[in-house]
Parts: sequence; structure tokens; C-alpha cells
Amino acid sequence: MKQLIRAAVPVFTVILFAACNNPEAGKSEHTTDTMAHEGHQGHDHSSMSESSAPAAAAVQLKDDKLNAVYQHYVHLTTALINGDAAEAKIASNAIETGAATVADGKALGASAAKVTAAGDIEAQRAAYADLSNSFISLVKKSGLNSGALYVDYCPMAMNDKGAYWLSANKEVRNPYFGEKMMTCGEVKETIE
Repeated sequence: MKQLIRAAVPVFTVILFAACNNPEAGKSEHTTDTMAHEGHQGHDHSSMSESSAPAAAAVQLKDDKLNAVYQHYVHLTTALINGDAAEAKIASNAIETGAATVADGKALGASAAKVTAAGDIEAQRAAYADLSNSFISLVKKSGLNSGALYVDYCPMAMNDKGAYWLSANKEVRNPYFGEKMMTCGEVKETIE
């Protein structure tokens, strides 16, 4: 029985990875070279932060208070991508504080509080789904002065219920799975 389980685990992992990165199923824009490069990055978190920083800096929301919160949202998303629960708590605490100054920011603040209070990275990621939905709604209401934001979607997140998040890059970097399935997801919408 143990041999059957040992044989099944790699097969199941390959099937999950293939389902998530199937260009037909997910309409992914990634090439094999990009996926191979990302898969071999390992734990080099600095390159991820540096590559997302210029795109995030180019984004300017029309609502200045929401724009300030957006910087913390980028921080939170990067922390979840990196699997860093401590950084996620710092970022979500800042979002909670900033959301109190944003019009209609109550739901965003409540979701951020759940991320801050979560006991581990998986619970933080679960709370992040609600936070992202609230943030996406506020960003659409505000609009952008410059740059573009991408509404990304991972169909496998939240136990295959699916979940959204915002990114300033077309390249998918999944905060719900981090290194396990970094490129799982697709761009569903562009906010300009």
C-alpha cells in the first residue's frame, strides 16, 4: 500500500501542475522557457520583489488614500508569494490602518485584520482572498491615473473554488500557492 501511495503522489502532483499550467485550460501567456526559469529560481525572493517594484511604482490610483494602501497590498502579495507569514502580518496591519482612511474601506480593513490575526501562512492566504475582492472593488471604483493593474485568477485556490488578486505585472506570480505553483493562474481583466 505504501508503494502505491508513493507512486501516486508524484503522478498527482504532475497532474495538478499540468492542469494549472495548461495553455488551453487557463489561456496562460507563459512560455515553457519562462516557466522553467521561474521553477528554478528556488528561494531567491529578492529578484521577485525587485522585478515587481518598477511595475507597481508605475501604477497611480486616482484616490490618494487608496493609492497609499495599494503599496501595502503589493507588500502583502509579495509576502504571500514568498511564503513569509511575518511580512504578511506587517503588510496586512498597514492595510488595516490605511483602510480606515479610505471611503468604503471598512470591508477591506476587516479582511486585513483577519490576515493579521491568522495563525499561519495558509490561513493568511485564505483571508487574502476576501481582502483582494474588497481591494479590487475599491480600485475599480477609484480608477487609475497611470499604469495598469491586472486582475489575476487561480482556479485551484481556496480548495478549487478559485480566487482573485491584483498585480501590476502580466506575469502570474500566485500568492495562494507561492513556490508550490508559482505560475498557476491567468489574467482575467485589465484595469487602466
